[in-house]
Amino acid sequence: MKKIFFLILSVLILSNAAIAAPIEVTYNDGIYHIVLTGEKIKKRIKFVSSESLITNKEAHQRAKAKLTINAGYFDPENQKSMSYIVTDRVTMEDPQVNEALLYNPVLRRNMDKILNRTEFRVLECDKGKYRYEIVPHRSSVDFGCALITSAQGGPLVYPQLRLEEEFFIEKKNGEIIRESCSVLHKTSRTIIGLKDNDVHILIITDKHPMDLYEVHDYVKSLGWDRAMAFDGGSSTSMNYLNKYNVTSIGDGAGRSLKSFMIVR
Repeated sequence: MKKIFFLILSVLILSNAAIAAPIEVTYNDGIYHIVLTGEKIKKRIKFVSSESLITNKEAHQRAKAKLTINAGYFDPENQKSMSYIVTDRVTMEDPQVNEALLYNPVLRRNMDKILNRTEFRVLECDKGKYRYEIVPHRSSVDFGCALITSAQGGPLVYPQLRLEEEFFIEKKNGEIIRESCSVLHKTSRTIIGLKDNDVHILIITDKHPMDLYEVHDYVKSLGWDRAMAFDGGSSTSMNYLNKYNVTSIGDGAGRSLKSFMIVR
């Protein structure tokens, strides 16, 4: 009887370990490293946006999610997205309807670069098989595939750092005359990437701020295949179950945001 009891207990422990395995969170020197593994979790990832700005913690609680991180860029004044967001095959946020972009002469002049910034995609291909992509927004979807959910951010961080191509910096006569999103400064960051068909996420906190050149070198050292940035700085946020609650500098409650990546 004891043998049967211990056998059942072992099966339960292994089953619980298998359930928990798809999301792994480690912390070292101010950086959270999250890994999403396996095929099943690909169906649990969804990018969502909120009609009004809410904190990452609020989005996490509303979705009853296991993991929630901040995603695309937005204008805190008019509360409109500056990044494309696709949820359940439907485009929920389109920066082309954001007057903050349309009425700014500098941004309007560089609209093609802004609208084609890098995005993270979850695709369904070949009868229910899911896969990930990190590509410019205007990249075509492969034949036989459908875009299920995506969030635009940028810039591409690795293998190339596309600061000028995605209009995060502007140069004149070889000199930088404009910088967006503190890409050249040390700050907290939300970085998402791919390695061996698994999703890797870095929540780089205020305890270990990095500029994007440092992020490029860091993900290279980790052996990632591709990486891109989501919104960072004071937007950097992460909630995992009831275990981790990461917010950046501020009152501790977290900045109110527009879009999120949730894992259900």
